[in-house]
Amino acid sequence: MIKFILLLLFCFFCSSSYAEKSIDMIIIEKSKRILKLMENGNIVKEYFIDLGFDPIGHKYFKGDGKTPEGLYFVQKKSSKSDFYLSLQVSYPNEWDKRNAKYFNKNAGNYIMIHGEPNIKNKNKSIIDWTNGCIALQNKDMLEIYKQVSIKTPIYIIP
Repeated sequence: MIKFILLLLFCFFCSSSYAEKSIDMIIIEKSKRILKLMENGNIVKEYFIDLGFDPIGHKYFKGDGKTPEGLYFVQKKSSKSDFYLSLQVSYPNEWDKRNAKYFNKNAGNYIMIHGEPNIKNKNKSIIDWTNGCIALQNKDMLEIYKQVSIKTPIYIIP
C-alpha cells in the first residue's frame, strides 16, 4: 500500500528536475527521529534527525516549537543561510494557513531540513533543539542536498 501511495505521489509531483537526481521522495518519521531517502518506493538511506523543541503533534502556529506533519515538497535549496545547507519545506500549505487563521494566529514559515548552525554552540548536547525544522549533521546534509531536487515530495509522519 505504501509503495502504491509513493508511486502516486511521485507521478503527481513529477517534473523535469527529477531527471538529474534519483531521490523521488523524503519520508520523515518524527517518532523515530529518522529521515528516509526514497527511490522508486525503496529506502535508499536513513539519517538520524533532530526536530522542533516541542516535537509531538503537528505544527499549528509560529513559535510552537513543533515540526509539521503531512505532505509537503522541497520549495527551495539554499547554501546561504544560518545553517550549513538547507532545503526549504513548503510549509505552510493551504490547510495550515486556514487553520491558523481560524485561531487568529500566524502559521509561521521557513521550515527547513538543514545542517548544523554556522555559528556553533559548544554546549549543544540536547536533542530537538530547532524551532520546528528538521536538523542533521553537516556530512549527512551534504549527501541529501546533492541528491534531492526542488519539488521532491516530503512526507512527515508522527
